[in-house]
Amino acid sequence: MSDHGLVQLRRRGAARASAPAGLDVAEVRRRLAGKRGPELWRSLDELAATPEFEELLHREFPRQASEWIEGADGFSRRRFLQLSGASLALAGLTACTKQPPESIVPYVRQPEEIVPGRPLYFATTLTLRGYGRGVLAESHEGRPTKVEGNPEHPASLGATDPFAQAAVLGLYDPERSQALTQLGRIRTWSAFVQEMGAVARARQAIGGEGLRFLTGAVTSPTLAAQFREIARLFPAARWHRWEPAGAHLARTAARQAFGAPLDAVYDFTRARVILTLDADPLCDGPAAVRYAHDFASQRRARAARREMNRLYAVESSPTNTGTLADHRLALPPAQLEEFALLLANRLGVPGVAAALAAAPPLPVPAPREEPSKLKAPSNEIPSWVVAVAADLRANAGASLVVAGEYASPAVHVLAHAMNQALGNAGATVRYVEAVEADPVDHLASLTELVRDMEADRVEALVILDCNPVYTAPADLPFAAALAKVPLRVHSGLYADETAGYCHGHVPAAHELESWGDARAFDGTASILQPLIDPLFGGKTPYELLAVFTGKTDATAYDLVRATWQDPASAPAGAAMTGDFEAAWRRAVHDGVVPGTAQPPVTPAVAGGAVAQAAAMTVRAAQWAAAAASRPVGTGAESLALLFRPDPTVFDGRFAGNAWLQELPKPLTKLTWDNALLLAPATAEA
Repeated sequence: MSDHGLVQLRRRGAARASAPAGLDVAEVRRRLAGKRGPELWRSLDELAATPEFEELLHREFPRQASEWIEGADGFSRRRFLQLSGASLALAGLTACTKQPPESIVPYVRQPEEIVPGRPLYFATTLTLRGYGRGVLAESHEGRPTKVEGNPEHPASLGATDPFAQAAVLGLYDPERSQALTQLGRIRTWSAFVQEMGAVARARQAIGGEGLRFLTGAVTSPTLAAQFREIARLFPAARWHRWEPAGAHLARTAARQAFGAPLDAVYDFTRARVILTLDADPLCDGPAAVRYAHDFASQRRARAARREMNRLYAVESSPTNTGTLADHRLALPPAQLEEFALLLANRLGVPGVAAALAAAPPLPVPAPREEPSKLKAPSNEIPSWVVAVAADLRANAGASLVVAGEYASPAVHVLAHAMNQALGNAGATVRYVEAVEADPVDHLASLTELVRDMEADRVEALVILDCNPVYTAPADLPFAAALAKVPLRVHSGLYADETAGYCHGHVPAAHELESWGDARAFDGTASILQPLIDPLFGGKTPYELLAVFTGKTDATAYDLVRATWQDPASAPAGAAMTGDFEAAWRRAVHDGVVPGTAQPPVTPAVAGGAVAQAAAMTVRAAQWAAAAASRPVGTGAESLALLFRPDPTVFDGRFAGNAWLQELPKPLTKLTWDNALLLAPATAEA
């Protein structure tokens, strides 16, 4: 930890902007200098052995709690707790006595598969950011109780992440929307279908002019087929996308580097040396569970293979992947780009040397002045570049350079170019056509929608399972523009901020209550199957879109089956032709549709993209050097502020899930809080 230890600054006033009371950072550094070998501590207070921490360890209750002693009347804290507990129990018992009598009717004929106390397991799929993760859902007497990974699914291989584990709690969340409403009044589904059908017919008569749809990222083949049908019926309608925590910068870089929105798929089982650039591939992204499994398999020494893989992490914000690194270098974002550029030049990436020769020399910042007392990280860059380049070159074809989902496009372009120069493309990294249906620039798509709403060009807007009023960028006045749309319909699990701005709200079915389909990070498709009837009468997005395609009587089950039976709707070559019923039952049983992974392509990085990335990196390095020359604490220095999705509540969509709120953050162990993380020296300044 040493100088990279984090001080947690909570939003409770400027008094927290300094180190905790009683903590002498200089004394802590002196102690660390004398330590040998690994040593773990829970906080800087424990490391410093402050009196407050020592007192906390020896007290069962918070300060002042034990001073409530028994008085003359014999009333003590223990007695108070006893009476409080008894009062709550009696209150619950009284409430039970007021319930009307109910008769319980047993099975007339008990289902053959259900044995009380013995669970059943069903393969299904859960999605996050649109991408599917195969799971096995445990069910007791028809009720889902637990989720585990599906060993047959390439995105999970039998494991899960916290979001999948918390899906069961989300299913039974009493805060979910429980009624279809229009202008605050409860309506029936049939009445809603009738009214929206009239709107659809009116819009179709003018080619769909003024009709808009807004969703998150979509990989579902059925949803993609429905939007193609809508585009045919409503040529002037538009489908917009907004995924607040999507890999937008990575997608932009792929377009720059290859001229197409390709996805990179990494093979950690074949990589002996790995370099991550502001990346957390083992815990973040649609393939994180799979990558963590593959990476861990190469960290185990066996009799037949004594060597383990080696991981270098260069990052601006501490990540879980960085904690596993054999060597880790912390750099500000601009200097991280400088590192990537110098490394690409050292590896002989075509176009980098020419770009460096044409640009002013990269400045090396001098160490900051007091009171930071920190050596400038840039001084470590040259030695790191030499060592990492030598290791990567020695393992050409068996190495890997991974750029993070939130790294700049320039870093991504350089990472693609380095993998190509090292011969890793086609070996440890392969490129596939984008798994997302009709991939677009999400920010540009949302911006276009806001401009159209402001210009009164949107007459009807249907928002499916996203919350742009909460998640849209602050410089896009989405809420104000939305208020100008004459007809606004929202569908989601919760009556969230966006639902509050809409005329109609349709409660969505949970993924454990609905049929559907989705594709994984590599394109592998899988089927969602329900384990329970919708608890609150929720509707799937398939059923809502079917209103606009004239299939108002079709269920989600009918729509998904039709997709996989039709070669024009299913992914290329993946339609279940021939004995459809047998193929369908096998796909539902296994949780995977065989033969649906995206085939690899062999693109080449454009030289112009490398030159452009190099020029952008030089400008960023010059800005960083100028900022680093200013003394910290004078108000003239520049600080980089990094925003990342929360590891438990993500982009805010899980803020109501108590299990995820109570889950400690991986590195800080914070719960129910959102902290600003600073280095101790920066906090002092």
